Amino acid sequence: MAVTVLNTLLVGLLATGVEAVSNGLALTPPMGWNNWNAFGCDVSEELLLSTAETIINLGLRDLGYQYVVLDDCWQDVNGRDANGKLQPELSRFPNGLKSISDQLHSKGLKYGMYSSAGEMTCARFDGSLDHEVEDAQSFASWGVDFLKYDSCYHMGRIGTPQISFNRFKTMSDALNATGRPILLNLCNWGEDYVHTWGMSIANSWRITGDIYDSFTRPDDLCGCDTTISDPFCIAPGTHCSVLFILNKVAAFADRSIPGGWSDLDMLEVGQGGMTDEEYKAHFALWAALKSPLFLGNDLRDMPASALTIINNPAILALSQDPHGRSVTRVRRDVQGVAKDEWGMGETQVWSGYLQNGDEVVIFLNAGGEDIEMQVTLAEIFIPFGPGGSAPHVKSDWAVHDLWAHRMSEETAEALMAAATDERRAAILKDVNWYNATETPFEEGLRNNDPRLFGEKIGEVKAGGILKAPVTSHAARVFRLRRIAKQGETFKGKSIDRVAKDEL
Repeated sequence: MAVTVLNTLLVGLLATGVEAVSNGLALTPPMGWNNWNAFGCDVSEELLLSTAETIINLGLRDLGYQYVVLDDCWQDVNGRDANGKLQPELSRFPNGLKSISDQLHSKGLKYGMYSSAGEMTCARFDGSLDHEVEDAQSFASWGVDFLKYDSCYHMGRIGTPQISFNRFKTMSDALNATGRPILLNLCNWGEDYVHTWGMSIANSWRITGDIYDSFTRPDDLCGCDTTISDPFCIAPGTHCSVLFILNKVAAFADRSIPGGWSDLDMLEVGQGGMTDEEYKAHFALWAALKSPLFLGNDLRDMPASALTIINNPAILALSQDPHGRSVTRVRRDVQGVAKDEWGMGETQVWSGYLQNGDEVVIFLNAGGEDIEMQVTLAEIFIPFGPGGSAPHVKSDWAVHDLWAHRMSEETAEALMAAATDERRAAILKDVNWYNATETPFEEGLRNNDPRLFGEKIGEVKAGGILKAPVTSHAARVFRLRRIAKQGETFKGKSIDRVAKDEL
C-alpha cells in the first residue's frame, strides 16, 4: 500500500511540468558570471573577454556557466545619442557591444547586460523607464541574451504589486516584441511582493537586498527584517548576509518553477570575506534553493579552494535537477544554539524532492559552536504529509555526502596554471571530471552517473533519524536515495529499474 501511495505522489509531482513566463528560457536556473561584486564600475571589453576565456579554460562553461553579464557603468557619460539610443563608453568598449556578444557566442557562451526600470541606473547612468521599446531594440541588435533589470530611481512608481508589475511588464513586452529570446532578470529586491507576480513576466526575480561577503554579520544597510511585509522597512538595502537572505526566502522558497526562479543574488565565493566552510554552505544552499548561480569573483585571480567549490558537479546537479523545485525549510532552531561573534546563532534543516525520487537534505549550523544535528524522516518528508504520515517514512534511505568527491586543491592549482588547452583537457580527463556539455545533467542523473551522487556514507532505516556532526558556520549536504525492499515492484519491474517516464 505504501509503495502505491508513494508512486501516486511521484506521478503527481512529475506531471506538474508547469512553466513560468512562456519564452522557453531558464527551464533550469541560469548560471554564469557577473562583474559587479568584484569590479563594480571598473568594466571593459578586456575584462569580459578575458573572463570568458577563463570560464572556458577552467571547465566552467562545460559545467553550465554560460552567461557573461556586463553590469552597470557601461554607458557613455553623455547619455543617449541624438536619436535617443543608449551608447557604450567607447574608451572601455572600443569595438562596440555587438562585437563582444559575437565573440562570446563564438565561444559557446551567452551575453548579458544591465539596465534599470528607472530614470537612472543605480550608478546614475540613463535608465530605461519610458524608453523600454528603443532600449529593448538596442539590446536585441547587440545580441544580448540576458538582461539584469534593476529598480533604482523609479520615479515613485512603486508601492503596490500592480504598480511595480506594470513598470516591469513594459520592458518584458518590449523584449518579447524584438523577436530575440532574452532572459529577463528582475532586480527589485523583493519589493511589492514580487515573489507573487515575477514569474508572470520574467525568468527570475530578486527577493531581497544586495548580498555582501559575510555569512551572518548584521549590517544596518540591509534595512528590512525577515518578515515578508515589514511596515518599517524603508528600503531593502545592501550588505545582506547569507543568513539574512536564507531567512528572508524561507517563507516563499516554493515559488520557483521551471522558467521562473527566486534570485538570492550573486555568489560571493572567492571574494575573501568568508571561510571555506561558509562558502561551501553559501554555494550549496543557493544551488538547492534554485537561485540563479552567477559567480561574482575575479575568476582570473582566485584561490584554488574557490574553484573546487564552484565546480562540484554533485552540488550543481541539485541546481540543474529537471524537476525544478526548491528545497524548503523543515526545521529551524534558535533556542539553545550558541551565539557567534556577531550575536547570531541558529540551526536549520532544508529538504527537497528531486526528479528521480531522491531527496536532498541540508544541515546548516549558523551558530558559534560545532554540534551534532539530527532530523527525523518524518520531518524531512513533511511536505508529503505531517506527523509521519508520508509514505516515504516507511522506506530505508541510503545517505550520500555530496562534498565527498570535491576536486583536490592540487588538481585545481594545476588546472589554473595550465598553459595550453591540451594540458587543461588532459587534467580534467585524468580526474574524470563531469562535462555537462557532453552529458547534460538531466541525462547524467537519469543514467545514475556516480559523479553526480557523491559517496554513500550510511543509511537511515524506516522511521529513523538522520544525524551528522556539523562545524560552526557550515553545512552538510546529503542526497538520500530510497533503498528498494526485496520483491518491491512497479509495473512488474524492480522499483530501482523503473524509468521516470513510467512513473
